[in-house]
Amino acid sequence: MTPSNRRSKNITEGVARAPNRSMYYAMGYTEGDFGKPMIGVANGHSTITPCNSGLQRLADAAIDALREAGANPQVFGTPTISDGMAMGTEGMKYSLVSREVIADCVETCVGGQWMDGVLVIGGCDKNMPGGMMGMLRANVPAIYVYGGTILPGRYKGQDLNIVSVFEAVGQFSAGKMSEEDFCQIERRAIPGSGSCGGMYTANTMSSAFEALGMSLPFASTMANVEDPIVGHTQAAARALVEAVKADLKPRDIVTRESIENAVAVIMATGGSTNAVLHFLAIAHAAGVEWTIDDFERVRRRVPVLCDLKPSGRYLAIDLHRAGGIPAVMKLLLDAGLLHGDCITITGKTVAENLKDEPPLRPDQDVIRPLSNPMYAEGHLAILKGNLSPEGCVAKITGLKNPVITGPARVFDDEQSALAAIMAGKIKAGDVMVLRYLGPKGGPGMPEMLAPTGALIGQGLGESVGLITDGRFSGGTWGMVVGHVAPEAYAGGLIALVQEGDRITIDAHRLLLDLDVPEAEVARRRARWVQPAPRYTRGVMAKFARNASSASAGAVLDGE
Repeated sequence: MTPSNRRSKNITEGVARAPNRSMYYAMGYTEGDFGKPMIGVANGHSTITPCNSGLQRLADAAIDALREAGANPQVFGTPTISDGMAMGTEGMKYSLVSREVIADCVETCVGGQWMDGVLVIGGCDKNMPGGMMGMLRANVPAIYVYGGTILPGRYKGQDLNIVSVFEAVGQFSAGKMSEEDFCQIERRAIPGSGSCGGMYTANTMSSAFEALGMSLPFASTMANVEDPIVGHTQAAARALVEAVKADLKPRDIVTRESIENAVAVIMATGGSTNAVLHFLAIAHAAGVEWTIDDFERVRRRVPVLCDLKPSGRYLAIDLHRAGGIPAVMKLLLDAGLLHGDCITITGKTVAENLKDEPPLRPDQDVIRPLSNPMYAEGHLAILKGNLSPEGCVAKITGLKNPVITGPARVFDDEQSALAAIMAGKIKAGDVMVLRYLGPKGGPGMPEMLAPTGALIGQGLGESVGLITDGRFSGGTWGMVVGHVAPEAYAGGLIALVQEGDRITIDAHRLLLDLDVPEAEVARRRARWVQPAPRYTRGVMAKFARNASSASAGAVLDGE
């Protein structure tokens, strides 16, 4: 349906013509404007976080380019929660909730105002999946514009980023760092606007969206403070107007094959564990059949090619300068690891977009050739066992031996677990269990960067296991397993673990097991009582009541 037809249909099906048009005249529209497509600009700008504080100039550039391309931009806002600022506090529980709020904002404004297309601009972690879910629900022509990565901080000759601060906490508490160095790292780690600089969740999702075909090539790894990103935003606006003319919609682009392309790039770049949760939710919004087991299927055939933080050496801006996501995709395509016939927002296929991509540059070592990968298989392993029959996610790169069996150290909240680490009560060989932190139990499935960062800072990253029904930051690495499902609040076996029980994490056998006899498990289950909900009113209570299992993406509109 063309823009003019859509608006005519809206008018004839219930809203009188004159009041409808008068509202637009009040905003300066002229008679000629009513034949132009109405394009929403979902602007995630805020001063809450450096991830989003640099978005307004991109929104302004998009608005100007849309007008020049013959469209009428309609601007609305989307909220954000700063994971980095909320980490370790009650506020962190609102992070995943914000994904749903953002998706609702996009769907509501696009649907309520009968927009002909939408351009979503975002920065912080949940901006990406939330925006994409809203675009897929609305299913009008759409494009995602990523606000860009941050440049590294610098101290004593070393690059810094947000994870440097969390790891410095552990080093300082263990007496391995001076107070002066700790304070300098804190002050210098974040030098300006842009999203956290490693292949953490924001850069993982932006890279995946480029591979998915919903962002322009090279869009996902640019720096927010550098000028090229403005011109790229303008190009995205022009591409969207062409997509409106061609009636090219998100669900034409986001298919099972394009999701497989996105997950292949996530594996090749060493991306965040959060991508598993978010792509389950994105597939759900797209109406595409995709399960947690599909991640494991892709992992087994796609190597890790990029030497990126948190477990590697480089940041997203280094990846951009080495050739960006197109260079990675070209390697995968040539190896038969991508579906080259998937259509993208450019109107071209993946293969057509990559046709002129040059060979891998020999003067860089951020991206490895397939003959010399970082790891022969992907890094996001799906483990199962009696502790997580629905599956859980382990990030296994950077570990010499991703296997541990040890005594459980049990915590029902993040704060007591962090206090135990800081007090030196956690020893090598322990397996920490952090529970009642899942989608319903948290609620909101908070990230555990503070405990994992403290473990790494104390030198325990590879010798202490940590399992949780909560999530991990994209900046996390170590012997960690998240998204354990069923969660403790729903009566999953993780709720029945007791101090000292033997737990095995084995990434080689894809196993997460509790070594307790079935008869004892049955006795414990008979005594278990579901805790009272932490919230009974408001957005958190709504999320807790409606959220699906993490193994299904923690969505609110599941069956």
